[in-house]
Amino acid sequence: MQSRKNLSVFTVCMMTVAAVVSLRGLPMLAKEGLSMIFYILFSPVLFLLPASLVAAELGGAFSGKGGGVYTWVKEAFGSRWGFVAIWLQWIQNVVWYPTVLAFAASALAYLFMKPDLAGDGVFTGTVILVCYWGATFLTLAGSDVASSVTKYGALLGTVLPGILIIVLGLLWVDQGNPLQFLGTSGGSHAHPRLFPHITGLGSVAFLAGIILLFAGVEVQAVHANEMEDPGKQYPASMFLAAIVIFFLFLFGSLAVAAAVPAEEISLTAGLMQAFQLLLGKFHLGFLTPVVGLLLAFGSIGSVMSWISGPSRGLLETAQQGELPPVMAKVNRKGVQSTILILQAVVVSLLAGLYFFMTDVSVAFFVLSAMTATLYLVMYILMYAAAIRLRLTRPDLPRSYRIPGGTPGMCAVAGLGLAGVVFSLVVGF
Repeated sequence: MQSRKNLSVFTVCMMTVAAVVSLRGLPMLAKEGLSMIFYILFSPVLFLLPASLVAAELGGAFSGKGGGVYTWVKEAFGSRWGFVAIWLQWIQNVVWYPTVLAFAASALAYLFMKPDLAGDGVFTGTVILVCYWGATFLTLAGSDVASSVTKYGALLGTVLPGILIIVLGLLWVDQGNPLQFLGTSGGSHAHPRLFPHITGLGSVAFLAGIILLFAGVEVQAVHANEMEDPGKQYPASMFLAAIVIFFLFLFGSLAVAAAVPAEEISLTAGLMQAFQLLLGKFHLGFLTPVVGLLLAFGSIGSVMSWISGPSRGLLETAQQGELPPVMAKVNRKGVQSTILILQAVVVSLLAGLYFFMTDVSVAFFVLSAMTATLYLVMYILMYAAAIRLRLTRPDLPRSYRIPGGTPGMCAVAGLGLAGVVFSLVVGF
């Protein structure tokens, strides 16, 4: 197997950004007007911050071992619970792949200058199959290829379009154009709402969905031992990624909300709506297809950041005897070939929903709901493991420790647990 000590802080940071940030979440936030600021400040406190801190401590403590969340939970509760944690992380992202690639399909519809294709199930399903199998074969080519595509996918397909929409939004404000988020639906001029208007469980469930936009910061922990000094570099990459994620979501969603009236924002194609409007305003409409291509590339990079993460953790469980031996098979590059092919087959079956459901948004919603529920249970195990390891193994070498000793860990992980339980309950 090739030597793999070649991942830098920046590369792992970009891989983490690719795993967490999907610009498809910006329209969902933008539809809330100024209330989005509350959601974006609330969600990192309950989710992004605790997950980043816990992942930094556990990732540094077990940086010499593969498996990520599998290793963390196994060290705390035993290999069976470790398997449950990594299986939940793996199966939830298998279900998630079609949803993020459906966003890629809507972006490609603008590349072809046919926005109506974004609602076409056959077109969407075909794009999912082609992109996912392409990402699978790139991952099978080895960690160098996978990390490069992921890094540049995050840079060119997530960070660059994110910065572009922010710059266009600032130009929109600078030229004195009307700020759409200062009005309300229907064009009236009522005072904009800073705090969400909670009208029932549906409103609370929406908040839970926003929290999940910040999930996934821990997934690249399986690559910590591919860094030169993982004990220090991995925590640094976590903190840098958390900062990038927060600012992209905050200013990106504000830019969309500034230009597009809330009632006109589409959840699936809203970002391209904003790009089309803003680029046209500044006589740059010819760049719309280019942006569509970049966003699609970013979605592929996001998928690749997940393909190689949880499946690597699942490989660790197979090598420990928790799965049939055939699942432990790797190719000459050391990549988990059997697991990746099985994963692609399952994703292909799920993509079939888009071929048979007349409403693409229904398929999108069903898959998203399945994803959220599975993922939240894994976070409960991760936070519980962090607390237990502080109590049972206080002398375990940790390159980074959450401040405040055991009470500090209990407070941070407890806050994360509160956010997860809240999301899990209202999500149903």
